[in-house]
Amino acid sequence: MDTPTGARPATPPAELPADRPMSWPVVSSRYLHRDDWVVALREDVITRPGHPEQFSRISLEHPGAVIVMAVDEHERVRCLRQYRHTSGHEFVELPAGLRDAADEPPVETAKRELREEVELEASDWRLLLSTWSSAGISDEVHDIFLARGLSHAPRGDFEMRHEEAEMEVFWTPVTDLLEAVLQGRVRQGPLAQAVLAYEVLRQRGTLEAH
Repeated sequence: MDTPTGARPATPPAELPADRPMSWPVVSSRYLHRDDWVVALREDVITRPGHPEQFSRISLEHPGAVIVMAVDEHERVRCLRQYRHTSGHEFVELPAGLRDAADEPPVETAKRELREEVELEASDWRLLLSTWSSAGISDEVHDIFLARGLSHAPRGDFEMRHEEAEMEVFWTPVTDLLEAVLQGRVRQGPLAQAVLAYEVLRQRGTLEAH
């Protein structure tokens, strides 16, 4: 059909941004490190599709992790202070843990970590975000949950060890935590992502829509 004189052609709707799964050819692989823990360091020699050039890439194999933003009826968040040797900081963090239990759904891992780390359980769970932690080096995925309807739940016989044995647990208002993120005083990635997502949903009025 002809476009009327002086009228602009209709613009097709823009495609919404989305990641796409893809795999380039792998020539060879070898493990640089693997032990009885759940992570391993692998070197792959790969090629660009349709090109002969070969080059290596290092991959940190990781089972993924869950993070829990637990918010009480006073709009306070349950936080931790935990030492991280690699980064040389004691970070303000949210309860979190590895997905190291075979075939356990992420939300069940999140429930277990919330109970073990801060002795809480929740009646209301929502997946806020699922993000790749550092896609250029690791296959680690973070499933970030919002937990509400909180109540006390003893951790049972779970033993806090190593850095966890020195953790400080505290409450802080969501608004204070948001300001700390925006001012760069709190920089732990999953926490920042969780707080920003929570604020966006709050402003949209969709926190209850799930």
